[in-house]
Amino acid sequence: MTRLVPPVAGDPHGLDDVRLEVRKFVAEQRQAGRIGRSADCWLTGWDEDFTRALAARGWLGMTVPVEYGGHGRSHQERFVVTEELLAAGAPVGAHWIADRQIVPSLLKYGTEAQKRKFLPAIARGECYFAIGMSEPDSGSDLASVRTKAEPVDGGWRITGAKVWTSGAHLAHAFICLARTAALDPAHRHDGLSQFIVDLRSPGVDIRPIISMNGKHHFNEVILDEVFVPDGPDGMVFGTVGDGWQQVTSELSFERSGPERFLSTFTLLADVAGHMSARALPRHTDLGRYVARIAGLHQMSTAVAGALERHEPADTAAAVVKVLGTTTEGDIADFADVLGIPDEMDDDPYRTMLADAVVQRPGFTLRGGTNEVLRGVIARGLGMR
Repeated sequence: MTRLVPPVAGDPHGLDDVRLEVRKFVAEQRQAGRIGRSADCWLTGWDEDFTRALAARGWLGMTVPVEYGGHGRSHQERFVVTEELLAAGAPVGAHWIADRQIVPSLLKYGTEAQKRKFLPAIARGECYFAIGMSEPDSGSDLASVRTKAEPVDGGWRITGAKVWTSGAHLAHAFICLARTAALDPAHRHDGLSQFIVDLRSPGVDIRPIISMNGKHHFNEVILDEVFVPDGPDGMVFGTVGDGWQQVTSELSFERSGPERFLSTFTLLADVAGHMSARALPRHTDLGRYVARIAGLHQMSTAVAGALERHEPADTAAAVVKVLGTTTEGDIADFADVLGIPDEMDDDPYRTMLADAVVQRPGFTLRGGTNEVLRGVIARGLGMR
């Protein structure tokens, strides 16, 4: 029988001291008025001062080897730190993509020059990345990439468009998926490659996408013959033509982390507090959501362990993403139905609820729609 999610290995309480250290630090930052508390903090909470404060504590680049400016710690230690920051609603958006996704990708596919250039800066909280995968009119079908990279003297010229690029207007670079060979309809995944693109390069036009609440997180990035150098010091990422295999490997880190079930945890915690104070009516569904979060914590922890052991985790990561983002959305709906009594003068709670409701449609879309991921799970289990 195929196991859907790997087993949890190790002592679940072995890193409790790290958890307590992070909780104390966040409480001190909040008490000093340096940070707030929000839903969906890993997307909307861009705070470069807080990012640098985390870096000073050694909580960025945790899994980066010491020789590349990191701290040589385990994936499990990093998981504990990120889980606590998300559960607290801390503003981690500035470094999130760089630390979560770019670090393991650089360690696996980056050249020596790329590792030396980016890894120490990420660990210091000084380098921020976005992701250039999705394209206009493509949805979650990454194989339909139309952005093209053509070889020129000394490198490549990239032309195309990327959309839903979170934080691109503030980031330094993004990893761009582009087509380097003509599309073969019978083998759509072939001929794709990745490039590290400086978002301040000539030919890059970043256009804001404003959400319905007036906030700016997403962008469309237009690439008009943007030059990317080749060679030992170049910015070709990995192997030309292997872009699809590289992307699917990276997505395991994107889809399985605690951000896939904790985006609305702060809201659930406040609901519980208001129920305890009888400001909101008690409801049995609260316990059901707490239980779902506990189960997802176990599943996500197990996938983190598998990734640390370099075991395949694509299917398990997809399971965490489908179940986790569904739970996040259900929590937002639950809190919205409970409402806010007129006598509850709680502006932070009102803001958190409003943000969760606005962000709610995106939970099951970003990182691959749940409909697409159910296909990934079925194929991973050998179903037809």
